[in-house]
Amino acid sequence: MTLLSACDSAPGRPRKGSENPAPNEVLEFPVLYAENCAGCHGAEGRGGAAIALANPIYLGLVNEAAMRAVVANGVHGTSMPAFAQSAGGMLTDKQIDVITSGIRSHWSKPHILADVNAPAYVAKLTGDVQRGEAAYKTYCESCHGAGGRGGPKGSPITNDSFLALVSDQGLRTIVIAGRPELGAPDWRTNVPGKPMSDQEVTDVVTWLASRRVQNPGQPYFVSNYEQR
Repeated sequence: MTLLSACDSAPGRPRKGSENPAPNEVLEFPVLYAENCAGCHGAEGRGGAAIALANPIYLGLVNEAAMRAVVANGVHGTSMPAFAQSAGGMLTDKQIDVITSGIRSHWSKPHILADVNAPAYVAKLTGDVQRGEAAYKTYCESCHGAGGRGGPKGSPITNDSFLALVSDQGLRTIVIAGRPELGAPDWRTNVPGKPMSDQEVTDVVTWLASRRVQNPGQPYFVSNYEQR
């Protein structure tokens, strides 16, 4: 017995429980979030370039199935990548479940929209560009400036680069949930006492999307050498 015990503690032999788990065996939310989400969404679910996941309004709008689909499959044409192995990512289905459930358990307030008639997370109505421009002037122009080119309290939102990086659903989510970490209000407080209707949200997103160019950044500079 003494000999066996000595073998267990032999120099260079890992102690039980000291081995680092394989990447696909990590199931702790703080670790998975820090390694896969914090770079864009912020260390505490806010303060990053992407939408704040710690925004209770956002979590009250999106159901877990929709959130899981985004984490697993990404959003085509944007900077949101797919994380599921089945979609070319590095995470297992169980790890995707841990991330989505962990976001809710850490930052959601389940009844925050219980007595509120919030616009739908996904658009169900048909948008109109002209109505959207009018709604933009009413609810958004005071911060983001004429034509969405930027104002005293808001950044440009018709910028080619911005619109190339955000989906229509992303625009809708921001209009409804706001970006509280940046001082951007949700759909209820753009104009005090006058919340945006579902139709107005849809119309504003339609107008913003109409400003998106097919090939942002073009025409490219062509040198005299390249023209030869």
